[in-house]
Amino acid sequence: MRSPFRRFARSRPGLVGLTIVLLLIAGAVAAPLLGASDPLQTSPAAFRPPGTQWLLGTDNLGRDLWSGVVYGARVSLVVGVLAALLSAIVGIAIGTVAGFTGGRVDAWLMRGAELFQTVPQFFLALIVVALIGRGLEKIIVVLGLLGWPLTARLIRAEFLSLKEREFVEAAHALGMSASRIAVRVILPNALPPAVVATSLGVAEAILLEAGLSFFGLGDPNLVSWGLMLQNAQGYLRRAWWMAVFPGVAIFLAVFGFNLLGDGLNDAMNPRLRRRL
Repeated sequence: MRSPFRRFARSRPGLVGLTIVLLLIAGAVAAPLLGASDPLQTSPAAFRPPGTQWLLGTDNLGRDLWSGVVYGARVSLVVGVLAALLSAIVGIAIGTVAGFTGGRVDAWLMRGAELFQTVPQFFLALIVVALIGRGLEKIIVVLGLLGWPLTARLIRAEFLSLKEREFVEAAHALGMSASRIAVRVILPNALPPAVVATSLGVAEAILLEAGLSFFGLGDPNLVSWGLMLQNAQGYLRRAWWMAVFPGVAIFLAVFGFNLLGDGLNDAMNPRLRRRL
C-alpha cells in the first residue's frame, strides 16, 4: 500500500496545482527581484499596452500592471491562507465537539452549520464587511468565521465513524479521559478531510476577497487583484489588459488550490486508501 506522499506524487492534478501554488508564492515573495516596482506609483505613461517596456501594460494612472499583479498576489495569498486556517481551526473545534459529544450538542451545532450554509457566503460577507468597515484584518476574520461549516461537518462525520473503533475502545479501557481521547486519539485520524477542505478554502477565500475588493470593500491602501478589476471596469474597450491580467491571476490561484485539493484528496482519502 502506497504512502500518502507517494500517492500524491502520482496525482497529476495535485502536482500541477502544487506547481501553480509554489510559483505564485515564489512570485509574491520575490516581487522586487522580478522587476516589480511600487504598484501604487503613478506616471504619465497611462494606457500603455503590454510590451517590452511595460510587460503587462499600464492603467489609467500610468501604474505598472506587472507590479500590481505580482504584489497583489501577496494580498490574495495572505487573505486566502489565513482565512482558510481560521476556518479550519473553528471547524475542527466545532466538529470535534459535535462528533464526540453527540446528542443535543451535536444537533444544535449541526443546525447552526446548516443555517450558515443556507446563506450565500459572499452576500453574507458583503453585508458584514459593509457594517464593520474595510480592512485586511477584518476581511480575514470575516471570511474565516464564515467558512467553518464544511470542515465542521467533515470532522464530525469522521468522529462518528472513528469513535466506535477498537483503538478508541482500548483508550477508554486504559482510563484515558474523554478530552484526551478526542484530541489525541481520534482527532489525528480525522484530520485528512480537513486538510483537503482547507486547501479548497484558500481558493474560495481568494475569490471572495477579490469580489469584496471589486465592490469597493477591500483595503484601499493595498493593491489587490479585485481592486485592479474594479479600476478596470470603466476602460474595458480602451485598455483590455487592465482587466484580463488580474482576472487571469485570480483564475490561476483558484485553479491551483483546487487542483491541489483534488490531489490531497486522492492521497489522503481513507476510502481510496482501502481500495489501494
